[in-house]
Amino acid sequence: MSFDNITDVPGVKVGHIEDLNALTGCTVILTEQGAVAGVDVRGAAPGTRETDLLHPVNMVHEVHGICLAGGSAFGLDAASGVMKFLEENEIGLDVAVANVPIVPSAILFDLAVGDSKVRPNADMGYKAAEKAARGIFQQGNVGAGCGATVGKVMGFEHCMKGGLGSTAISLENGLVVGAIVAVNALGDIRDPKTGSILAGAINPETGDLVDSEQFMRTQVESFGRVGQNTTIGVIAVNAKLSKAEATKRSHKWRIML
Repeated sequence: MSFDNITDVPGVKVGHIEDLNALTGCTVILTEQGAVAGVDVRGAAPGTRETDLLHPVNMVHEVHGICLAGGSAFGLDAASGVMKFLEENEIGLDVAVANVPIVPSAILFDLAVGDSKVRPNADMGYKAAEKAARGIFQQGNVGAGCGATVGKVMGFEHCMKGGLGSTAISLENGLVVGAIVAVNALGDIRDPKTGSILAGAINPETGDLVDSEQFMRTQVESFGRVGQNTTIGVIAVNAKLSKAEATKRSHKWRIML
């Protein structure tokens, strides 16, 4: 059965938790049997945890989950709850005296939306991991995408809500590729078939959507927000890859199964 989301990839589960009043949350992608992983971190202000261990020269070869969260750097705490859940279920790297769950995490900035004093924490991470399952799950204003925004080229006051989405594709040779992304982008959301803008910055004078690319080209002197927006996601595939191969391809694939 195909769910048309990242859980089409064998061994992948997804769980969300969010606070709809504070507009923040986290999304947990579990790979309980272990998954070889690579990472690609870009931008001027990345917020990550446990991503250095994904470098091929480092010892740990598999992860047991990924935590995506809002809350800026505060949201990295959510991964602690995911670790607690996995440890309670005896899932993790066997270090003789304990099983240590490996849960890299990345966050996006959503403190300007909702209540900035409420951030994803260990309790939210635990609950999201507890809910993780295969199958159809809610998308949009959920989990890590709950406080995401897009179209910030004219300032935050003219942006629109972003969100979280997932998809998957299965090839005839048995390869399955799935993705899940929390879109907190500077620019627009466009229809991939027509190129038309679906969401983005709103012109305060006309109420129309602004072409962010064109705005950046023509308003370069007033534009100074490069590197201040974060889109985070996971791409999974049921291919057998080494850690070096996963890292080499990490500009396209975030996690390799």
